[in-house]
Amino acid sequence: MRCVWLQLSAAGLALATAEAANAQSASDAQTVASSTGRTTVYDAAFFKDYSPRTALDIVQRVPAFAFDAGDSEIRGFAGAAGNVVINGARPSAKSDTLQTQLARIPASRVLRVEVGSGDLFGTDYAGRAQVANVVLSNVSGIDGNVTVSGNRLWTGKVVPNVSGSALIKRGASTINLSAGTERQDQVEEGSDTLTDPASGELVEFRRKINRYDDRDPYLSASYALEQAPDRSVRANVRWSPGTFYLVQDNRVTPAGGLPRRDDLVQDFAEPVIEVGGDITRPLAGGAIKLVGLATRRQRDNVETYRFRRDGQTLGGFENSSEAKRNETIGRLSWTRANLFGASFEAGGEAVLNTLDFEGDLFVLGPGGDRTRIDLPIDNADVQERRGELFVNVGRSITPALRVDAALNYEFSRLKVRGDAQADRSLRFLKPSLTLDWKIGGGWHTQMVVRRRVAQLDFYDFISAAELSTDRVNGGNADLQPQRSWEVRATVDRPLLGDGQLKLEAGYDRISLLQDRILTEEGFDAPGNIGTGTRSFAALTIDTPLDRLGLKGVRTVLFGQLQRTRVDDPINGRPRDFSGFWPSWQWRFEARRDVGRWSYGLTVNDRDRFAFFRTDEIDTNFNSAPYGTAFVEFRPRPRTTVTLDVDNLFDTQARRERLLYDPNRTAPLPDLFELRERNRHVSFALSLKQTFGRS
Repeated sequence: MRCVWLQLSAAGLALATAEAANAQSASDAQTVASSTGRTTVYDAAFFKDYSPRTALDIVQRVPAFAFDAGDSEIRGFAGAAGNVVINGARPSAKSDTLQTQLARIPASRVLRVEVGSGDLFGTDYAGRAQVANVVLSNVSGIDGNVTVSGNRLWTGKVVPNVSGSALIKRGASTINLSAGTERQDQVEEGSDTLTDPASGELVEFRRKINRYDDRDPYLSASYALEQAPDRSVRANVRWSPGTFYLVQDNRVTPAGGLPRRDDLVQDFAEPVIEVGGDITRPLAGGAIKLVGLATRRQRDNVETYRFRRDGQTLGGFENSSEAKRNETIGRLSWTRANLFGASFEAGGEAVLNTLDFEGDLFVLGPGGDRTRIDLPIDNADVQERRGELFVNVGRSITPALRVDAALNYEFSRLKVRGDAQADRSLRFLKPSLTLDWKIGGGWHTQMVVRRRVAQLDFYDFISAAELSTDRVNGGNADLQPQRSWEVRATVDRPLLGDGQLKLEAGYDRISLLQDRILTEEGFDAPGNIGTGTRSFAALTIDTPLDRLGLKGVRTVLFGQLQRTRVDDPINGRPRDFSGFWPSWQWRFEARRDVGRWSYGLTVNDRDRFAFFRTDEIDTNFNSAPYGTAFVEFRPRPRTTVTLDVDNLFDTQARRERLLYDPNRTAPLPDLFELRERNRHVSFALSLKQTFGRS
């Protein structure tokens, strides 16, 4: 890795010799990063060396700030928040992600970024150690970006993309328009090797090539009339006719049998449309805000796996599903910055969520004849009416010490109809307490204690087949949301000027942990398995190296240790949580910005993580650290040409499956499967052009 970095550095120094006299010095950059009370402010000049083109580029360069886009799949509005606001307000959108919204704002429109504790930005962010507020210019005019790119895959295929956005500012009014093709086509090759765990003898070998056409084109528009912080109107709309198409060529060689030429085809259509907005008006010395949001998602999926020899179908499976998942949200809140010496926010949220699902699984006979397999819950309607009341009070005890307390009360009524019937009412109190303290000497600490209740995924109620892994997921209409008490502690301080050292630690105690259970029909399904614990510690070191003689060089090192524990419902022994819970992970970033040139690389790695199903242990890992690199050239102030290299070290993704018959109560596994996949090294060349008056 060091050799790669030295080569990049040497090349960049040679290319930048003529530009070095124009490069901004590190000391100049430090003059535009300052602390004001409980907020660290980065003026636009701080990011000048990075030559950002969009607000997203700027946010990603805030020292030691881990950008979180939120989770658009979470039901409701409050829980889906990321950690970025625009002009102090959270965007009234979910499917139009934070990345998309920030990427369509030209960097020339950003005046500054203010980074502070979450309590500064409302109840949705209470307990977050850092939230970034992107403050935009009020200057009238038209600004925009156009990006054209081509990604060359290892097969020689070139995947083109184009996107553009325009921001039109007239007084207090702003119109933002954007569109993009969002093609993420990919080709990967690999193999599956199935062996007998007891003898090590080969059972079957499969050579595979997967060709993906993954496309999410979109059109989005927004309007904002922002006359004052307590007087505004915003509206937004987004449409995306997403599709996914996979063709798998599968050459199968069974031990002692005749070879086959199987194929897997996945044809998925998942369009999304969303309309939202908010209105804010002054009331009783504060501001009242109404948010409305409607999201409509469809799913029309067909998946076919055929066993074939000499062009003839020997058998196989076909799985199809049609679903409509709708969400309608209304939210009303009142805030006041100073109510008897404290900040105050109170309000409520009402949400209607529905899922209409119809699924069919067929066995294919010789010649393609179909016979339907009846799964326990493959046709169902789910409806949830949910409400939440919240209040948040915060007060500064001293100029350096602040306390925030919040209490949320959530209640819901959930109904399942169709192949299963389940009615239940749920009620939860969710308190939280946040202590924020600037110790002195640049040190800042935050301690949070809170109770959280996870949201249920309606698709967990439904039975569905996975033909690519030859398994069936049972549905569980009686699934309960897991609940946790969480403790978080954060300590940070400046490092070498505008760098930052940040240490985070946490402990969770989770009841009704959601994992996998064995149903009465013998299927593996989502379920609640008891009480689990999680503890972790993470360190981020964001370091500018100008003072060490490496002009324009910046490095970021991140590392995390983590431990999860729960008693396995099958064998009763302690184990890790299922899912992405690696025991360790790390990331190293290095980049150099000098004159018209920028270049750098990112390397990351993590421990294995596993899914503990009732009849298998499914472990995922990489064969080596994963790397990316880039070189960027700016021939003119508004033009950027970037070369990106993905999978720099040609790293394989690997997956080990231990399968048990009939389930993991068996003393030994029945089959071992090793899957290896590689997308190899790919190169992307992009041209970004900025236009406008700013």
